[in-house]
Amino acid sequence: MTTPLPGTGGRPAGLPVAAPLFVTADGLPLRLRPAGEEDLPELHRLDREIFKEHAYPYFALRQLYDLFHADLFVLDDGRGFHGYVMAGVNADREGWILGLAIDPRRRGQGLGRRLMAESLRRLRAHGVPAVCLTVEPGNATAIDLYASLGFRPVGHRKGYFGPDADRLVMELTLV
Repeated sequence: MTTPLPGTGGRPAGLPVAAPLFVTADGLPLRLRPAGEEDLPELHRLDREIFKEHAYPYFALRQLYDLFHADLFVLDDGRGFHGYVMAGVNADREGWILGLAIDPRRRGQGLGRRLMAESLRRLRAHGVPAVCLTVEPGNATAIDLYASLGFRPVGHRKGYFGPDADRLVMELTLV
């Protein structure tokens, strides 16, 4: 269980990236901050824990970091990561959310929304006109989160991540 920090007013969008979002039950500040190269092993651990067989292989995560490090944010309590979001923009200026993950022990606290808000804020600031993402069609919690942020379904991709790994494609117009 976490307790909001005094003075935050429940407005995560107005917080600086490095400001603590919460103090954890064991007294550690949980910060939303940009990821650094030194964070890749811990990021990979979290990705594997959450996405299992669909986690990014370390080499792919490394290459994604090299391409999109400015749009990779983590939730860090100083002992480990509890979530991350990674976005990227392709040569056609199409934005993509490449990954959003929240530690199962921290779900239901609005952390995914906070990570997405920071990512979308940065994409808007860079003039990206729209952003897409894919989500497992049975993940109602994630679909509800994305819909509440304004994403709408625009397609269904059969076998997107291989056999029996379909994905719903959702899009949000930013500008």
